[in-house]
Amino acid sequence: MPFSRKVFSAYYCLFFSGAVVAETSVTDLSPVPQCLPPAYPQLAPGYEAGAGQTIKIVADHTSLLRNQVAKFTGDVTLINEEHRIKADELEVNRQSESFNAKGNIHFQNNMVNVFANALDASDETQSTQLTKTSYQLVNSPGKGEAGAIIVNKDGELSMIDSTYTACLGEVPDWQIKAAAINLSVEENYVEAYHARLKLFGVPVFYLPYFNYPVTNERKSGLLEPQFSSSGSSGVEVAMPFYWNIAENLDATITPRYMSKRGMQLLTEFRYLADLQSGKINLEYLNKDDELNANNDPRYLARYQHSGTFSDRFRAYIDYTTISDDNYLVDIGSEEYKANDAYLYQVGELSYFGENWQTTFKLQDFEVLGNHQHSYKTLPQIEIASQQPLPLLNGQFEVYSELTRFETPNKAQPKANRYHVEAGFNFPLTSPAWFLNSELKVLQTYYQQEDIAESDDFEETVSRTLPKIRFHGGINFDRDLQAFGKGLTQTFEPQLQYLYIPDKDQSDIAVYDTARLQDDYNGLFRDRRYSGLDRIAHANQVSWGVTSRILSRSHQELFRASLGGIVYLNDSNFAADDTLGISANKSALAADLFYRINHQWQLSGDIQYNTTTNVTDKSQVNLDYQFNENQLIQLNHRYSRNVSDSTLEQISLLGSTSIDKNWTFVGRITQDLQQNRSIESYAGLEYESCCWRVRFIYQRQINTNIDEQDFINENRDEFNSGFMIKFQKGFGGQDSTVGRQDMFNSSIFGYKRPYFLNN
Repeated sequence: MPFSRKVFSAYYCLFFSGAVVAETSVTDLSPVPQCLPPAYPQLAPGYEAGAGQTIKIVADHTSLLRNQVAKFTGDVTLINEEHRIKADELEVNRQSESFNAKGNIHFQNNMVNVFANALDASDETQSTQLTKTSYQLVNSPGKGEAGAIIVNKDGELSMIDSTYTACLGEVPDWQIKAAAINLSVEENYVEAYHARLKLFGVPVFYLPYFNYPVTNERKSGLLEPQFSSSGSSGVEVAMPFYWNIAENLDATITPRYMSKRGMQLLTEFRYLADLQSGKINLEYLNKDDELNANNDPRYLARYQHSGTFSDRFRAYIDYTTISDDNYLVDIGSEEYKANDAYLYQVGELSYFGENWQTTFKLQDFEVLGNHQHSYKTLPQIEIASQQPLPLLNGQFEVYSELTRFETPNKAQPKANRYHVEAGFNFPLTSPAWFLNSELKVLQTYYQQEDIAESDDFEETVSRTLPKIRFHGGINFDRDLQAFGKGLTQTFEPQLQYLYIPDKDQSDIAVYDTARLQDDYNGLFRDRRYSGLDRIAHANQVSWGVTSRILSRSHQELFRASLGGIVYLNDSNFAADDTLGISANKSALAADLFYRINHQWQLSGDIQYNTTTNVTDKSQVNLDYQFNENQLIQLNHRYSRNVSDSTLEQISLLGSTSIDKNWTFVGRITQDLQQNRSIESYAGLEYESCCWRVRFIYQRQINTNIDEQDFINENRDEFNSGFMIKFQKGFGGQDSTVGRQDMFNSSIFGYKRPYFLNN
């Protein structure tokens, strides 16, 4: 007998599982933000299935046939613990433990929504089949259509004559059409047979079989290909393969074809264990077709590791080796830039105690090109300790170092260096002022070997120097009314006195020492060199003044700093040409920051020599930001002495959104000293919810490396290239944000070789 809107409960063992969500012409859904998949409301809210295998059915009309078959019509909804089904008609057969539904079917569970014309489910086959379907994955942009969908008890979907895309909208940017697609959200895979890839509705590619992940979780398989060209390597095609070895291990293997040079293999292996992590990169080209006179393999290998263990130990390794000096210029690498002049090689093991720490370090720089060999530290052992003192809240500090300097150049001396720096430090601080006082003694002992007859170095040198330093400052602030706003202005003067007696150190070779920059913050350092081979005489007063304007929310709107050094007497050790420093030079430094408004920002700094009345270094940046993705920056850089040359460059870079999908990024860098271009860059990016592609053109000056041990090619002055790069895959949305890496891909003028002493 029929009844109206009653709840029918029965106990059947019917198996539904899986993950499917479908797109259909549902009109009662409210708009959702771009890049978010549709969120379908729960079917029959307020009705819940009972415990165990209870099924509840809600319908307008119900009829029973011989207590075996129940037929439901009129807005029918079936509910159990795993899924809900809505249909026009539903028929349940108790004897065969099966049921079927017809008319406007909506199948729903926590993984998928499916819309179909017919549904058949059976306990015997433990599966459910829906025909003439469309689907939409839950919490994922994956969707499509299928002639039939089979859902098994493990939640896997088999879709016959189907399509799949992760793009939203009625016309997807890309779509896969296949004879069969198997999908599992739980196992995170989609596999397709006889698949055709369509871009904007146009078939562009066919594969008999491939698979890819549903989400952004790691899964083995092919990654997005990269296409590019350059004047040095020709047309390039790279096809990365990602291998998800284990939860804490993975690898990326990339065959890279270069039409001018041949086939190269790039590999990256990563690991993670507790607080240890690292990666190994190997790039190998067996034979470079561009070098007809040289058949030697060309390679780059890099190992990086960092981590802590045993509570107090920390390890760090960064080691790179290369086949030849011109590898980065000719072939390029993501590990280094083409104009890098050295490869970093270091290994450290550190221990941290309660009041002391020690570091064991091996350090080298593989210098590229025809330059003198760098010094190595084999090894360097550092020990530092800080013991608190109740007097004036001070502490007793000790720093000691033992270093062995080696070099393969027999014309350069080698040395052992022992250094101890001990003394007292009394820091006094409050919100309104600070005063730091240091009284220390510096003792250094050298044992120098293989000294050339033409050098004035001594085999043994002992150097003892006291150091006295007082550094203090006061912080003033006041309320300020300007431009109709309540602001805060600060006035922050600081003063430092530093004394180190004069000592002739010309009998010591230069192993790891270089001149430090005299920027504003550098005025208040206690040394002018990075290493210990030279400790500059100091009887000087450093002064500086900083003023800031802050908003009521403490945002810095303006900052100006000006400072200098006043030398109280001339030095007998006035100049050291090997390090480019004269101790009686008077330095003047300033920096400026001005946030004009939310769009405009100005910043810059300058280092000025008051003795010769020339600018040593300066830079200025002017930024205008329309919004998050639209900005323009103009910057100027000047340095009077970079490897005995004057550097002056001006750059203009910008980013603008053409529309909601297209963005343009451009950059031009000009050498004002030699009146030539250094780099030109133009990038056009298309981004939608489901993929991102970049079209990049770059023209940059080639690095000139003169090498004796490798064939010297005749390179063009500039290297130009074009690249197509996919940033998102077909597996769903990408979490990468912004286009900052397009700005960071720039070269920065010239780079000098790096040694321990520069």
